[in-house]
Amino acid sequence: MKFLTLIGIVALIWLVGLFVFADRVRNLTPPPEPARADAIVALTGPSAERVNAAIRLLEQDKGNRVLISGVNREVRRKELRALTPGSNKLFNCCVDLGFEAEDTLGNAQEIATWARGKGYRSLIVVTSDYHMPRSLLEIRSVMPGVTLIPYAVSTPSLDNSRWWRAAVTARRMTLEYMKYLAVLGREGLHKLTGEHSERTPAQNKTEPAAGDESGEGGEGGRSITEFKRSGDKT
Repeated sequence: MKFLTLIGIVALIWLVGLFVFADRVRNLTPPPEPARADAIVALTGPSAERVNAAIRLLEQDKGNRVLISGVNREVRRKELRALTPGSNKLFNCCVDLGFEAEDTLGNAQEIATWARGKGYRSLIVVTSDYHMPRSLLEIRSVMPGVTLIPYAVSTPSLDNSRWWRAAVTARRMTLEYMKYLAVLGREGLHKLTGEHSERTPAQNKTEPAAGDESGEGGEGGRSITEFKRSGDKT
């Protein structure tokens, strides 16, 4: 009986946490006007708007450069350029493509390497609203000394306050919540053990956290969503 009671309490806490997480996600959009940062990073995914939003922020001089992380290795730069807003001149001078990341942790490591190589200390992070909490956690994990400013892209299907009534949106939110909890648990374990296997030796030398502002291969005819690496998991 006590065991069943414990299971019930854990399940209730999990369920409350899910709705708190969902509320946080829904409150990320529309995003406020971001402060200017050293650079802008966009994590590729199912929404083309992630990349488009990052380019628009660059046009508004919200950062010096843009990194598009997790691009399919078969994609040519000119193919991606053809499907993004802004001028050719701006894209050619100030947009970098990252081809190494295959998941969100890979995005974080790719972003960390790029930002550290250029000496950037503040980043505007562009990704989908539901993906933002975990993205910030992963990036903060490998870049504890860099300021992160979230700029979330809205997922229309999640805007409904009754997202849990539709199987597709309930599944998306629940899966993302579970992934977020997994990363949260991993980070808690790292704090207890003092070990951080996700960081490279160079990343382990970064100074303590400065905090962040979180309120969290193509063919010519393909859509921009296909420029994300095949098999990529957000």
